[in-house]
Amino acid sequence: MADTQLGLRSGATPLAVRMRPRSLDEVAGQKHLLGPGSPLVSLATDKSGEQGSVSVILWGPPGTGKTTLAQAIAHSSGRKFVELSAVNAGVKDVREVMERALSDRDLYGLSTVLFLDEIHRFSKAQQDALLPGVENGWVILVAATTENPSFSVISPLLSRSLLLTLETLSDDDLGIVVDRAVVDPKGLADKVVLEADARAAIIRLASGDARRALTALEAAALSATATSETGKPVITAEIVSLAVDRALLRYDRQGDEHYDVISAFIKSVRGSDVDAALHYLARMIEAGEDPRFIARRVMISAAEDIGMADPQALLIAVAAADAVQYVGMPEGRIPLAEAVVYLATAPKSNAAYMALDAAIADVRAGKIGRVPKPLRDAHYGGAKKLGHGKGYLYSHDSELGVVKQQYLPDALLGIEYYRPTEHGNERDVAARLEKLRRIIRGQA
Repeated sequence: MADTQLGLRSGATPLAVRMRPRSLDEVAGQKHLLGPGSPLVSLATDKSGEQGSVSVILWGPPGTGKTTLAQAIAHSSGRKFVELSAVNAGVKDVREVMERALSDRDLYGLSTVLFLDEIHRFSKAQQDALLPGVENGWVILVAATTENPSFSVISPLLSRSLLLTLETLSDDDLGIVVDRAVVDPKGLADKVVLEADARAAIIRLASGDARRALTALEAAALSATATSETGKPVITAEIVSLAVDRALLRYDRQGDEHYDVISAFIKSVRGSDVDAALHYLARMIEAGEDPRFIARRVMISAAEDIGMADPQALLIAVAAADAVQYVGMPEGRIPLAEAVVYLATAPKSNAAYMALDAAIADVRAGKIGRVPKPLRDAHYGGAKKLGHGKGYLYSHDSELGVVKQQYLPDALLGIEYYRPTEHGNERDVAARLEKLRRIIRGQA
């Protein structure tokens, strides 16, 4: 079947653009933002403007529907829609939009929705140019950003806008998007057959990004050939693999492979096999695993398996998680790789969290006891008369910075929860801890 019959001829509008919803009812996902009476729904249904003009900032990963929501609001409400991109728009462009919006409002009673994509790329001066129009209601600003607005949007604009966070689309949401594109007249018009394995592969490769899913579907449709049975091009998992130039991994984000690979990843880091750790990291990334899930596991590994042997490991893991949140994928793989290499090659110790677990076990078993009187708060009424705080020794008054004093309840005197290893930084901690305990117990 010729590509022209599929609407996929050279130079045609991309499938992702053709399938963009024209109303909020067609939007897949983001149900937490689209309930009855929500700001976006009110904005879309308030054709008269009687409910005011609340500007919004949409924050979320690529392909989650920021542009779609903005255009659906404009189409649903009947307002004039103007779109600018921070990549190529300047202060002059913003001011021209503001002037036209003010004129349209005063002369024709027509309100304007200004959609500003990638607002985080705007400088402070460019964002300042938006303030008069937003503050005076000349325009309803719908701005989109993939970066944390707290760091990329000026405070005056944030305070005048409603911040709405978009979530990565679920597999079910992506399934709706893909299925609709196959049968919709604006899409492939039911002129192809999409096999179940191919559908699952497209959803997996999209990793929560609707635009990526539709792009992969379009590329696969271009490569598909008709069969004698259906007379239609059939999209198979193999064709999807060839079309997107990526091997299809057996990986179900809700199934055994998800748990097996992350288990192997954590155990490889713990076992200091950096090459294996990177292999499993690559498998998760290529399979479309949620990078935030990977980052969370990296942070847990840093605290659980490296701990006090190298306290810097947790800082690096947290920094990698922040970087993934700010820059997204695929660039987010770079700080993840750095963190994984650091953790895998770092000295290992689980002594810190094992110490806490032992303490928790004692608390649950009822080994608690009263807080020693010198350590109790003496500020509330009558506390001093009860002897609270009496005899407390202020550590900073000592030349050593530590004094002989009872900190544990009587029932736990002499117990030692934390037992540092001889690995990495804990070797030094162990030597210092022995001296501290001797001083505190008056054995020095």
